[in-house]
Amino acid sequence: ILVGGFGTRLRPLTLSKPKPLVDFANKPIVQHQIQALADVGVTEVVLAINYQPDVMREALDAIAAEVGVKITCSQETEPMGTAGPLALAREHLSDGEPFFVFNSDVTCEYPLKELLAFHKSHGAEGTIFVTKVAEPSKYGVVVHGDDGAIEHFVEKPQTFVGNHINAGLYIFNPSVLDRIPLEPTSIEKEIFPKMAEERQLYAMVLPGFWMDIGQPPDYLVGMRLYLASRAARAGAELTTGENIRGAVIVHPTATVDPTAVLGPNVVVGPGCVVDAGARVVGSALLEGTRVGAHSLVADSIIGWNSVIGKWCRVEGRAVLGEDVAIADEICINGGIILPHKGIKASIYTPGTIVM
Repeated sequence: ILVGGFGTRLRPLTLSKPKPLVDFANKPIVQHQIQALADVGVTEVVLAINYQPDVMREALDAIAAEVGVKITCSQETEPMGTAGPLALAREHLSDGEPFFVFNSDVTCEYPLKELLAFHKSHGAEGTIFVTKVAEPSKYGVVVHGDDGAIEHFVEKPQTFVGNHINAGLYIFNPSVLDRIPLEPTSIEKEIFPKMAEERQLYAMVLPGFWMDIGQPPDYLVGMRLYLASRAARAGAELTTGENIRGAVIVHPTATVDPTAVLGPNVVVGPGCVVDAGARVVGSALLEGTRVGAHSLVADSIIGWNSVIGKWCRVEGRAVLGEDVAIADEICINGGIILPHKGIKASIYTPGTIVM
């Protein structure tokens, strides 16, 4: 799992925690991926880490114990791109078995059994999941045949060549490591095109939802897609009740007043408190947050241990960092508030950053 980046796109949340450890649906982002790997029989997960390695190791030890897998950290001393970390972790990946590679920002249903079966069926060196997008001109498009064999890649095409993009989830045979030098290398720009030329790279269309949740608006979209996916399946994780609307997850240790209304598309974290008459919609309340009486939180992310006063409005993709205190009767419209701030005046202009 490639987790080496600094998480700048997900600030201010990543000012408090490395991005893989930011909560998504009440678990660290990376724990969803590690659990999916364990579910298909993976016994060892290697994380290519760079930022805050000691914090990462401590959290990963706890995740390893909970999920029941061995987690090995491969630490970069300089940023190694998206392929270099594989060369760095070569000793862990050379046992003759295929190995999965994940970008740490991706959320989906992780149908890894199907990916493994398809990979073994065609016998080439690598397989990547691709996902369909509405506006391929924003992305690098993967052009492949009906059998999945990738012909070439087109970066941000201005004329239509296809609508499948790299989903950031791969499986490779260990022989791919012979292609990767021990230096900063891009797997997408330097390794994949050569593999495609030699017909050693195949694409499989990812079923279900997909989202790169590396920035706040996409985090909220990914959360909505995740909740819809849970609702369509067993729905065991979802919370029900007279004051719940649509797909909602409330942690068992959270306290929600019966007159508060939650949903649709809400996640309430451990130890959160939602007071009387409050309304929360399309938002994530991270651990320890308090929403005061008769306040509205809409389409926003509220960071750990933040407190929103009474009769407030926090909306418009606002993001509060850790330990932010909003005074009573304040409106925050799309503001980005760094950790440990007290806000006593309304913010009406979206994108305003409070440092």
